[in-house]
Amino acid sequence: MSSDTPSYTYEQAGVSIEAGNALVKAIGPLVKATMRPGADGEIGGFGGFFDPKAAGYKDPLLVAGNDGVGTKLKLAIDTDRHDTVGIDLVAMCVNDLIVQGAEPLFFLDYFATGKLENGVAERVIAGIAEGCKQAGCALIGGETAEMPGMYAPGDYDLAGFCVGAVERGEQLTGERVAPGHILLGLASSGVHSNGYSLVRRLAADKGWKLDRPAMFDQDRLLIEFLLEPTRIYVRNLLPLVRDGLIDALAHITGGGLLENIPRVLPAGAHAEVDADGWSQSGLMAFLQAQGNIEPAEMARTFNCGVGMVLAVEPAQAEIVRTRLEKAGETVLPVGRIVEGEKGCTVSGSAGTWAAKQDWSVTHNG
Repeated sequence: MSSDTPSYTYEQAGVSIEAGNALVKAIGPLVKATMRPGADGEIGGFGGFFDPKAAGYKDPLLVAGNDGVGTKLKLAIDTDRHDTVGIDLVAMCVNDLIVQGAEPLFFLDYFATGKLENGVAERVIAGIAEGCKQAGCALIGGETAEMPGMYAPGDYDLAGFCVGAVERGEQLTGERVAPGHILLGLASSGVHSNGYSLVRRLAADKGWKLDRPAMFDQDRLLIEFLLEPTRIYVRNLLPLVRDGLIDALAHITGGGLLENIPRVLPAGAHAEVDADGWSQSGLMAFLQAQGNIEPAEMARTFNCGVGMVLAVEPAQAEIVRTRLEKAGETVLPVGRIVEGEKGCTVSGSAGTWAAKQDWSVTHNG
């Protein structure tokens, strides 16, 4: 090698192996805290093992899903609030598994950025570990990718992957749903992780001051409402699913009520959702008023205060309601299943759901 030829290093190209190793060491205790039967909670190998037999399964079907957080991440990045988006990441995956009757067993994450800032990455992964603890699944591995030139300074992206299990024959398929079934809803914790491209557009166009108290609740900052993590319903729903009290579940994500409920209905079953059944939160009413959003657009963009919909037989409805309320859920009367073309209709004299306060003016603090 010529003495006048510069010696290149990976770090000069923008990738720090030392920073990556330091992150792995820092998150070790977070990962161990998610340990559960079937997983040892260790990281650092080329893959993570999970033993379904140790988790108590005899003849399990495996159910896998993956998801992200979407542009909610931009709000977190722009406001330097990274502690809860990891919970969102887990929630979007595990809530999709429980709707099929599956218990989430283990989780893997993918964190990609242009330059690894361990303080940020550690906060994000701490949120992922917290979400795993809430869901009862083990964080058994992941990937941290430092890719200079791929992301703007400070930006990062997340993806999550989760595997669950359900004993053969006990999976939820929606085939038991029939006209006469009752639809119950579990209250959301906020916007959850869908509709944020519209939220961010409204924030820009209306000049929202995110670090000021919300107009609909002076006790909390608006950004706190907007970054409220997605509620994880797994622990409270799983016992009812295993007891055979729920015939179908719909996770209300992208597409809202209108598009997600029909995904779990058989042919000949139509969901009638009555908007008068529950009161909208101040946040949802604020969003609708700020954007002058039509009811149908609200129902296909946002969860409208309902994060999960359950289809149950009328004879089981009160039992389900009582058990969920004792577990800490807010149970909402959403509607019913009628005979008709597979689909969903949202109606009700409540109309726009918007409250009487005039929030249509620019939110300038």
